[in-house]
Amino acid sequence: MSAASRAPLELWGGVECTVVRIGDEFRNQVVETGHSSRITDLDKMARMGVKAVRYPIVWETVAPQTPSELDFTWYDKRLERLQKLGIEVIGGLVHHGSGPRYTNLLDPKFPDLLADYAGKVAKRYPWIHYWTPVNEPLTTARFSCLYGHWYPHLRDIGATFRAVVNQCLGTVRAMQAIRKVNPDAKLLVTEDFGKTFATEPLAHQARHENHRRFLSIDLLAGRVTRDHHFYDSLLHHGVTEEALDELASGAGMPDMIGFNHYLTSERFLDHRVSRYPDVEAGSNGRDTYCDLEAVRMSHLRNEVGPAKRLREVWDRYNLPLVYSEVHHGCSRDEAVRWLVDVWTACEKARATGVDVRAVTLWSMFGAVDWRSLLTRRDGIYDVGPFDTRGGKPRATLVAKAAEALGREGKFEHPLLDLPGWWRRPGRCHSRRRFDTLPSDCSSARPLLITGATGTLGQAFSKICAHRGLAHVLTSRAELDITDEASIAAALERYKPWAVVNTAGFVRVAEAERLSDECFKINATGPELLGKACKLHGIPLLTFSSDLVFDGKLGRSYVEPDEPAPANAYGRSKAEAESRLLAADADALIIRTSAFFGPWDRYNFLYDTINRLRRGEDVVACDKTIVSPTYVPDLVHASLDLLLDDEKGIWHLTNQGAVSWHELAREVADLAKVEGGRVLRAKTSEKADTSLSSKRGLMLRPLDRALSDFIDHSEALREIL
Repeated sequence: MSAASRAPLELWGGVECTVVRIGDEFRNQVVETGHSSRITDLDKMARMGVKAVRYPIVWETVAPQTPSELDFTWYDKRLERLQKLGIEVIGGLVHHGSGPRYTNLLDPKFPDLLADYAGKVAKRYPWIHYWTPVNEPLTTARFSCLYGHWYPHLRDIGATFRAVVNQCLGTVRAMQAIRKVNPDAKLLVTEDFGKTFATEPLAHQARHENHRRFLSIDLLAGRVTRDHHFYDSLLHHGVTEEALDELASGAGMPDMIGFNHYLTSERFLDHRVSRYPDVEAGSNGRDTYCDLEAVRMSHLRNEVGPAKRLREVWDRYNLPLVYSEVHHGCSRDEAVRWLVDVWTACEKARATGVDVRAVTLWSMFGAVDWRSLLTRRDGIYDVGPFDTRGGKPRATLVAKAAEALGREGKFEHPLLDLPGWWRRPGRCHSRRRFDTLPSDCSSARPLLITGATGTLGQAFSKICAHRGLAHVLTSRAELDITDEASIAAALERYKPWAVVNTAGFVRVAEAERLSDECFKINATGPELLGKACKLHGIPLLTFSSDLVFDGKLGRSYVEPDEPAPANAYGRSKAEAESRLLAADADALIIRTSAFFGPWDRYNFLYDTINRLRRGEDVVACDKTIVSPTYVPDLVHASLDLLLDDEKGIWHLTNQGAVSWHELAREVADLAKVEGGRVLRAKTSEKADTSLSSKRGLMLRPLDRALSDFIDHSEALREIL
């Protein structure tokens, strides 16, 4: 580890290792993200240049039944591997948990039980120098005892105070036990540091929260004495003077503070709840107000951000800092922008004398269900620097950006020509728009998109604007993909950093009669684009179809399956794949199927609902199986793969295979439409062209996509 802030800023890593109790059930993120079965994850971190890792040796998993029965088998292998790789370990013992079943955050025996466990861990791994006995004591207490999300599921400020103190006592005694084994052991305490802003009627609540945010570190640093803001409140709510005296001794003084900060960490409280009809109002028992992300308030634009919060923590404690969690569960481009912003903020803080030692990539291998704070089992996976949905972790652009920052201190990419959403005008509640780019983006290097008149081209343009990606959407008059000269002229004119081809012959039923035109657009066009992009060193993304298969296999198709088209349209797409990969092996080809979107009427779902609403019957085949695909999901995942510099053939469809008849019935039920009937087509021929993937199931289940379509379709709002 760096000895002083003048040493280069280091890159650290963190494995999402929460073991949290919800009711009587424990959730273990190491298991849910698959890290538990992949020791090779550690080698991937080492190859990135990670110097140190926050790594779990979690109490609830080592001694779940009794304090005397410990099983270190899983940890022995991984910690030995980290030693061999030369990655320093910061040992974590409790991570958002409340301990095993035989204790809890409010148990008076919790501190001594944790200390006993910590001593045993230290004896087994005496070479570990840095320890985090309890991760984010205040945050864990708030989520468990103030908001009721986690065990013991209370909503009581007194219980919250007692839980914070109990965890801090546990930290002090755990470090005392560890230092009996290793006198040089160091304490790294992590906490989420935000700040609360408010309208004047809620200034008192903001003051309370802004004092409270420092409580856990104040306790450990020996600052909570009789003149401390919360001293009397702690006593009033059942904390003993003996506990406060023990902490006031300074025995828990951190050697380093882990500064956790997210885009949601800074809040704005507004009593004018009618201004935010889409935000559920909350209460402190006295006032009703909306609790909002401060980055969305235009008047606070110069008051928020990690640089200001780093300075506050440094000025208060004058202790070395590490930015101990950097994560943004958003699109790939926004995750990279946030990482670069954080790295830049840390470098600027160091330049003004703040001793920031490292930046820690959090959720290295993703996280599951953190959008609901683990309170629901939705199976929603947020990608980290590595995407594990294919079974074997795949490095994303976040990993590549982090590696460049760690090794060279800088990272360059066209997506950085525009700021993250937290610095774009459309973020603000007062003028919230997510489908427009900043007015001053003319100098940003663009993404070139073909197919301006098509559903997919229009969707790419809309979503690129939403994601802050400068782009040019071209019509055939501006870029004819079947004309080499037109392609060359467009590439010279726009100088794109990548090309997305959504142009194509889409009239499947007419492809036999117009096969020459179909092949020219669907096969020759992508081939010519591929050759031109290869010549200029530009990544190319283009689309293929499930109809490269004849549906006779008897199961869903995956990427390695050999194409066997049954019609002219499918043959044109299969030919396109073959020619393009021969011309440009680095091209990204996405096979998809039966897509439907919220912004147009040209899809089976809209047509079904509209006809049923008018009292017409819908006839649909129950023997043809497909993988319907929601256009927004498809476009977002495609852009992520393009940014990750992925190559070859990928299958992208929503998870689930249905017949056209089943799909019609399901969407009719969801839309609650009455009128016509959904009838079965009279056919005996079976075909299953549904798609699955060997490379990773990137899109969510179909039922969730269908619900979104019903809720957000602009076209449906006009008829329902």
